[in-house]
Amino acid sequence: MRWALSKALVPVGVCNIAEHVLPGAPPVALTLRRSGRARRISLRISQLDGRVTLTLPAGVKEAEALAFAASKAEWIRGHLDNRPDEMPVEIGASLPIEGAEHRIVSTTGRRVVQRDGALGVPEDAAGRRLQAWLKGLSRDRLVAASDHYADRLGRSYKRITLRDTRSRWGSCTSDGGLMFSWRLILAPPKVLRYVAAHEVAHLAEMNHSPKFWATVERLYGPCDSERRWLRREGATLHRYKF
Repeated sequence: MRWALSKALVPVGVCNIAEHVLPGAPPVALTLRRSGRARRISLRISQLDGRVTLTLPAGVKEAEALAFAASKAEWIRGHLDNRPDEMPVEIGASLPIEGAEHRIVSTTGRRVVQRDGALGVPEDAAGRRLQAWLKGLSRDRLVAASDHYADRLGRSYKRITLRDTRSRWGSCTSDGGLMFSWRLILAPPKVLRYVAAHEVAHLAEMNHSPKFWATVERLYGPCDSERRWLRREGATLHRYKF
């Protein structure tokens, strides 16, 4: 049996079978799923929303999986306690823009105004207005970065799509479509640019082979620090609730 932290919310190739609660202080919701490909019970905790998922092989009884979860109760609660708290995006809160903290303040205008470490936003529907503004800023930055790296690569992409993805920061389709998480605008600029270079590199190498990583380094340069940042801090970008 195994257990791990996971950035993906829904494991691939599984079906939901039941919802349970791990008793104790506090009680923990458990999602049980069955997978025809699983060979053992697995326990995963999403770093993004704290969902605890037990995946069962065919033929394993629910009671056995629940007993396994109970034996790991201390481990489960320890990791849940270490998750970053959710942060409502509202007047008075702070929000990172391109890695720099900004205070959200009320303004009388209808537009979002960024000035001197503050974000002025109408008090009504502040979260919704800020989210729309951030998506626009994110698109501007990602289009500029993708254009730059595509030019260096000598390849063109077909389109750029922004989503609020949970399991990945970007992707590249076989027909040249690039997808990015708009929340990258909250990260330091070098992280956003690295992700853009990573996905543009897939226009030439649809894999993660040594040749692919050599292409990323040719386009962007050394990227170990940016990759470490995403592993260490990436989940915190999802704490902001708009």
